[in-house]
Amino acid sequence: MTERSSGLGLAPGAEGVLPSQHLERAAELGIIDSGDYKILPESIQPASVDLRLGEVAYRIRCSFLPDQDTVEDKLKRYIVDEIDLRGDGAVLETKRPYLIPLIEKLALPPEVRARTNPKSSTGRLDVFTRVITDASFRFDDIRAGYHGRLYLEVVPLSFTVKVRHKLTLNQIRLIVGNPSIDDQTLQQLHESTPLLYRDDGPVPANELATANGLFLGLDLRNGPEGRVGYRAKDYAPLLDMGLSGVYDRSDYWEPVFREDGDRIVLAPERFYLLLSDERVVVPPHLAAEMTAYDPTSGELRTHYAGFFDPGFGVRDTDEEQGSRAALEVRAHDVPFMIEHRQRVCKLTFERMLAIPEKRYGAGIGSNYQGQNDPLGKHFAR
Repeated sequence: MTERSSGLGLAPGAEGVLPSQHLERAAELGIIDSGDYKILPESIQPASVDLRLGEVAYRIRCSFLPDQDTVEDKLKRYIVDEIDLRGDGAVLETKRPYLIPLIEKLALPPEVRARTNPKSSTGRLDVFTRVITDASFRFDDIRAGYHGRLYLEVVPLSFTVKVRHKLTLNQIRLIVGNPSIDDQTLQQLHESTPLLYRDDGPVPANELATANGLFLGLDLRNGPEGRVGYRAKDYAPLLDMGLSGVYDRSDYWEPVFREDGDRIVLAPERFYLLLSDERVVVPPHLAAEMTAYDPTSGELRTHYAGFFDPGFGVRDTDEEQGSRAALEVRAHDVPFMIEHRQRVCKLTFERMLAIPEKRYGAGIGSNYQGQNDPLGKHFAR
């Protein structure tokens, strides 16, 4: 065991996602290092750490993976322009890829690996992001023992956005061992501590759909006056991703209303924000992640993947347990019809290494506990 991993208090054979108190210690030990920029307490989430944009963004010709090279060596072949993110920030245009070195670096112990995901507010703006690392064949998965920089690929797909130095678009989890939970264990957990609720109570065990996780369905019935979600408008105004609660939704979104039969038809290549029919609970000893939709199940993509922290959906009374998940949906190639309660995404669950001292919710400024509207924090309520 290395000095760094012993400093984390990892027992031999430990398995789990590192909780907030371990992440704070990881920052102290330099496992997650931000150089001259201190990692702020508010950057430490219950099971993840927010990652911040560096001082410069590179507009690149195309996306890439470094394979056996360093990112910097391969990046030189694809740079179109260099953009300063300091001061007032810079505008990122739609459908163009950008690569941004992040402030945080990693010096992972040999037994600790990492995984990254966009923050929920990033995905809700249809801003596609993923992390790449040196000598890697995969996005977002960071091998155990990695020492080096982190780079964020950013592609705004629906809206032209402004970003700036130190803005957070992504987050990282540290993981030791194999914390995955199989379907049989999920069923047992749901019976003792329900993970999904619908209407007035837990989803019946015989109605759970599992396949290395729990599937969620769409709510296309219960919106006010038949409105079940939103579709991104074309040619919307510039949106500053560093601002919250200031934008008029009607400038950026058009409402989506259900048809007779509680269904909607998705227009090809248009971005939709919808809500899950089920309400999700992530108990404090678990973490969850929304995984990309299986393309063999239809011509659509749901969710860019995202972390659900311990405490998500844990509410004050039994009657209101669970929070609905925002679902980011895009059909490809052809119009695609979806119906109420159609299963479109999956939550995978993992064990925490320990109960986190921080929990998702109002106490740490979480934005989406108890949400009944899929729009992100940038829009006025």
